[in-house]
Amino acid sequence: MRNKVAGFILIAGSLYYLLAEAISATFFKYSLLNTYIFHTISELGIPNGNSPLFWLMNSGFILIGITLLFCFFYKFKDYIVKNKFILYILAVIASLGVIIVGLIHGGNPLTSGYHTLGAVMAILGGNILLVLISRSMAKFEKYQIITLILGIIGLIAFWVMFFNMGNIYMPVFERLSVYTLVLWCFLTGIFVVSSNI
Repeated sequence: MRNKVAGFILIAGSLYYLLAEAISATFFKYSLLNTYIFHTISELGIPNGNSPLFWLMNSGFILIGITLLFCFFYKFKDYIVKNKFILYILAVIASLGVIIVGLIHGGNPLTSGYHTLGAVMAILGGNILLVLISRSMAKFEKYQIITLILGIIGLIAFWVMFFNMGNIYMPVFERLSVYTLVLWCFLTGIFVVSSNI
């Protein structure tokens, strides 16, 4: 039962996030393609005229953070056989980072530093979490290989984004570094549901 609960919550949380972003982007000031290529996810969460559904995007951030935190400690920790303490810390850092992003929006000079901190916690912490998870389970099979690949892609995308903040295509790398964690949540939901552990 714990497998199904955790698995379905992970699947639902990741799908909700993607749907919340897609709907928020659809109602953003610019075209859908323009929004996904030239505007960051954080912009969708800023309460202004550009993003009338900012609350929906922020709910996606908060929900995926709560989903990851709950499911990791409710069930996924049972699959970890080593590096447990550091993985627990990284899971908390990544989850709280996403929640901070949803609670403290960018665009405000007084709070943007906290928003940026939350984004770094979520993206960097989350993708390091994936890499370490892939090497901390009892087996290294298809699921672990996919987890490792996603973590590496996310870290590469993060560093490309970090050193090209002024590039007009920076939002593409931002999304790529975020989607690795969201996709992992979805795939992990399937993995947990179908697992016998």
